[in-house]
Amino acid sequence: MITLLVVDDHPVVRDGLRGMFESAPGFTVLGEAADGVQAVELTARLDPDVVLMDLRMPGGGGVDAIAELSRRGARARVLVLTTYDTDTDTLPAIEAGATGYLLKDAPRDELFGAVRAAAEGRTVLSPAVASRLVQRVRAPDDERLSTREREVLALVARGTSNRDIAKGLFISEATVKTHLTHIYGKLDVKDRAAAVATAYRRGILD
Repeated sequence: MITLLVVDDHPVVRDGLRGMFESAPGFTVLGEAADGVQAVELTARLDPDVVLMDLRMPGGGGVDAIAELSRRGARARVLVLTTYDTDTDTLPAIEAGATGYLLKDAPRDELFGAVRAAAEGRTVLSPAVASRLVQRVRAPDDERLSTREREVLALVARGTSNRDIAKGLFISEATVKTHLTHIYGKLDVKDRAAAVATAYRRGILD
C-alpha cells in the first residue's frame, strides 16, 4: 500500500486526486495540504511514501517546500504534478530534490505508474521535461542559466535588493540566494557585480 499526501491550493483538484487514488487499489491518501508550508508540516507528521506537489501556490510554493523536505532528510519522495512545464518551474523543482515531474494532463494510468515509480525511488519525467533537461545538459554553461536565473540576474543588474527580488518574483529570499549561488557557479564569478559584468559581456543580458 502506497501512502500519499496531496498538495494543491485548489480544493477541487485535491478532491479529484483523492477520489482517483482512493478508488484505485494499492493507494491510501493520508492527508491534503493547500500550500508548501502546510505540506512540510504534514509530511513530518504523516510520513507519506509520496507527496504529490503542485508548484505555484499562495502562502508557500512547491519548490521551497521540496528544498525544505530535502534539507530535513524527509523519507517521502516528491512527485511534482503541475500545469507548468517551463524552465522557470521544472529545473528549480528538480534541483531542489523532486523525484519526478508530471503535468496535470497526464492520463490516469500514467499518474498511477508515476506514483508507484516514485515510491520506489525511480525518477519520472514527462517527455517535455525530459527533453528540456537534455537540452540544458548539452548547452554551454552561459546558456544553461534557467529562465528564473536570468530574471534574477536582470533584477540584480538594476540594483534590486534580494528582498525586493523575492517580493517581485513571489519567492523567498532564501530561494533568491540559491539562484544567485547557481548563477555565480555557472558564470564562474564570486559576486553580484562580476556576475552582471560577465552577463553583459557574454550577451546574456542586453
